[in-house]
Amino acid sequence: MSAQKVVICGAGFLGPTGKHIARNLVSPSMKVNGPERIVQLSSRNPARLLQTLERDLPQASSRLQATSLDVTKPETLTPAFEGAHTVVSLVGVMYGKPADFERIQWRGAENVAKAAQKAGARLIHISAIGANPSSDISYWRTKGLGEEAVRSVHPTATIIRPSLVFGPEDDFFNRFSKLSKFLPFLPVFGGGQAMFQPVYVDDIAKAIEVMSRGDPEVEKEISGKIIEAGGPRVYTYYDLMVTVLKYSHRNRMVISFPYWVGMMQGFVGEMLPPNLFTVTRDQVRQLGYDNIVSPNPGPDQISFENFLKEHYFHSPTPLIGILPAYLGLY
Repeated sequence: MSAQKVVICGAGFLGPTGKHIARNLVSPSMKVNGPERIVQLSSRNPARLLQTLERDLPQASSRLQATSLDVTKPETLTPAFEGAHTVVSLVGVMYGKPADFERIQWRGAENVAKAAQKAGARLIHISAIGANPSSDISYWRTKGLGEEAVRSVHPTATIIRPSLVFGPEDDFFNRFSKLSKFLPFLPVFGGGQAMFQPVYVDDIAKAIEVMSRGDPEVEKEISGKIIEAGGPRVYTYYDLMVTVLKYSHRNRMVISFPYWVGMMQGFVGEMLPPNLFTVTRDQVRQLGYDNIVSPNPGPDQISFENFLKEHYFHSPTPLIGILPAYLGLY
């Protein structure tokens, strides 16, 4: 039985997520019925992630590859996807001008979908809760436009929309824990009442591992479907800041500021190179909206929780089951 090639595309942008997905696909502990899987890490600079995985999983190094590509250059995608069974698209950007979001999250996602379709590969596209082509927030608007483009050119693609993703190398909880070293308080805006449903990065990786097995029943179940991925508990933004401080073992206040203060900070921050203190105006606006799994899923959606339970006999991991182990390091 020949090996199946799984391409993790955009592994440079979502390095921690890409790393967890790759580990779940090639780890010696992940013995599944079916063909062996070869994992190809693909981004503009995938070598660093490859070296990390080869160091962490020496027994699986023969099943790891790296191929450079650029999602904004379709001619680099076709040869990279040749012979692929599944393409996992992690295409995205956190900072930039509206044109950058359009070029990568919309057109880049479309390029990946076209190339995957041309290669005859299944496509798992990582989007975000809040994706909406009509949004006035560039991140969500281009995520929504990206979803539309993906579904138009690759109708059987599976779209995963995570809420806030957490894990040992995440950019949210680690960032605020580091900030609490330098600031006498942690800020929230508008009372910090927006709701989030943090989801563990390894739970997403486990779901993708199942989807990449080549199981005809699973492929039928997820074909053309949307999965909103959230954890078992909903938190307000204020609650998340309190939780960060608790597990960072720091006594700080959480202070609420009006949204206009955040917008001013974002205006200045957008003119500077991204750093620990950077926040954009779009990110401040996002804090005015809930980021949780829809309580009324549509007919084209399937439950993330039920999928994990059915195929992994595993419920979504609670935030407080993981967070203390890595925030205490700062």
